[in-house]
Amino acid sequence: MKRLSLPAASRDRVFAAALASAIALAWVALLMWERSPYGKFLEHDGLGDSKSPYVAAFLVIGWVTMTVAMMLPTSWPLLGLFDRMTARHAGHRALMSRVVAGYLAVWTIFGIVVHIGDLELHRIVNATGWLEAHTWLIGTTTLVGAGIYQFSSLKYRCLAQCRSPFAFIASHWQGRDPKREAFALGVRHGLFCLGCCWALMVVMFAIGVGNIGWMLAIGAIMAVEKNVRWGRRISAPLGVTLITLGLMTAARGSGLA
Repeated sequence: MKRLSLPAASRDRVFAAALASAIALAWVALLMWERSPYGKFLEHDGLGDSKSPYVAAFLVIGWVTMTVAMMLPTSWPLLGLFDRMTARHAGHRALMSRVVAGYLAVWTIFGIVVHIGDLELHRIVNATGWLEAHTWLIGTTTLVGAGIYQFSSLKYRCLAQCRSPFAFIASHWQGRDPKREAFALGVRHGLFCLGCCWALMVVMFAIGVGNIGWMLAIGAIMAVEKNVRWGRRISAPLGVTLITLGLMTAARGSGLA
């Protein structure tokens, strides 16, 4: 049977509507979750030091939902371009699903690693009296570290890859083994996106995953930085802002302010 294909403009509208719906549903789910009796499970402090598989499941579900809400908008240009480039492929929808799955897999693994690191950090704080009395150092280190990373060459190399979706797809998509290449494309894009945005995500994790306002703000910053024509210009001012906030946190914590 001959496969029906929509005109390009209609296909683009269908793709945009589908992606926008997924993102909107993720934000609605997060908002409802935050306001529910289970809202504490969206925050890393609420998860505590429990190693229960149920708590781990809440972590994964919450982090994936947050990734869909915050990170898929930043990857909209690449996903839209890949959608158009593979529109006539018989397994088009499956290929798109594999790209998204590969992308989300990278961010999910990152979320699990960050959570494990956070648990270990809490253990160290509880075992170290001096650090427990100076927890402001953790916030200062997180903010200043994220600010410094904004000026790193790795940040800009990864950002350049994220801001050039056509060149990225052309470099990593030949179509000889579509299923494998689609998943690998999603993973590679996820890794470069991680290299670009991991420090900001750690800042958000420290603030609290369940804080919808901060999630919206940081998600918007990452989307502008990656996709808007002048977005690269905000990287340095953002770095200065984060470093300043870190120093202000240090001043308050040490009693100097």
